[in-house]
Amino acid sequence: MIRTLIASLLLTWTLATASADEVPLERIVALVNDDVVLASELEAELASVRLELQQRNVRIPPDPELRRQVLERLIMQTLQLNVAEQRGIRVDSATLDRAVRRIADNNRLSLAGLRDALLAQGLDMAGFREQIRREIVLSRLREQEMQRRVDVTDQEIEQFLARNQGQNREYRLGQILVSIPEAASADAIEAAREEARAVAARLDNGESFARVAAAVSDARNALEGGAIGWRASAELPAAAADAIRALDAGQYTAPLRTPAGFQIYRVSEIRDPDARLIEQAKIRHILIQTNEVVTAEDARLRLESLRNRLMRGADFAELARANSDDANSATSGGDLGWVSTGSLPEGFRAAVSELPAGTLSEPFRSAAGWHIAEVLERRERDASEEIAREQAIRAIRERKAEEEIELWLRELREEAYVESRLGNGR
Repeated sequence: MIRTLIASLLLTWTLATASADEVPLERIVALVNDDVVLASELEAELASVRLELQQRNVRIPPDPELRRQVLERLIMQTLQLNVAEQRGIRVDSATLDRAVRRIADNNRLSLAGLRDALLAQGLDMAGFREQIRREIVLSRLREQEMQRRVDVTDQEIEQFLARNQGQNREYRLGQILVSIPEAASADAIEAAREEARAVAARLDNGESFARVAAAVSDARNALEGGAIGWRASAELPAAAADAIRALDAGQYTAPLRTPAGFQIYRVSEIRDPDARLIEQAKIRHILIQTNEVVTAEDARLRLESLRNRLMRGADFAELARANSDDANSATSGGDLGWVSTGSLPEGFRAAVSELPAGTLSEPFRSAAGWHIAEVLERRERDASEEIAREQAIRAIRERKAEEEIELWLRELREEAYVESRLGNGR
């Protein structure tokens, strides 16, 4: 997303800053609570979306359908930004600086090059930063909301592990959502079911999934052709996971009833992630911390002296107990036990990563102070159980978040006062 953001933002701001003869700045196309959406904003976003669809090689939907979808996106953005403002969600300058630098890096530009690219379009860095700020605010708002709404219990984790044991396939998916309001009547549910069937019929007749999604889907990713990226089947609603397992790449499900409404999923690619082993080392060390009295040179020389004694046969455990400033390991003779080398602090990891077993290191520095260390043994361990549990927690949260974010957005929409002035808005 970040890689394509700069192009669409450049086009958006080019149109938004055009003259009044080109864009009717005074015309309002929607009222959103106490805010408005202007025609200039709609035209700019339309141009940006058309460019994005072209870059994805997605056939552009008819103009009335596209306008309705783009206006709905702007309405939802406005509602979310209002909530974020009420909750005091802010983005500091340092965070914004890092985000702008990442965009420049991802587009193989220096900051000066990014500034030049903006200037070539008649834009300035301030406007660009403001749009990035909004993207970060929206991301933080959704994450905050999911923290409130999504919990993962031990029972869910155990059920997940039992249900998905040995099933690690992942799918690159697209979706089309026909949403259903909360507390919908039986007639409303049936109407949504019929709409979903009509969508499926369009797909059966050969229409592009991405184009149909861009035209009719109620999901927040509709204008990305419904693309939701890679998902493990366990990250999806149970009904979807069961249906998707039976599909090959290029196939799509029938309309499925989920908490968000009726959804159709398409499988673009399938992959089986490689199993991962973690490298561990059994390590012991002696730490000398620096302070107002002990300088870095003092610590290094003291460790040199201790190392010389160890090389002449002194007992490591005894010297560690008598000299190490690491209160957690000193009493056990400096023993850190089996540790994953990848999780060690940078300075420590660099010093021991290539150290042969049974060899003393030279004195080295880390954020904690100065050390000497010895790697007693090395091993590769299958950490699949721990990794599976971590993945279970993440997958359950992702699955719930996928459902809850759509429900939350629908709630925002239904509770808001929205008046569309397109003439064909819903």
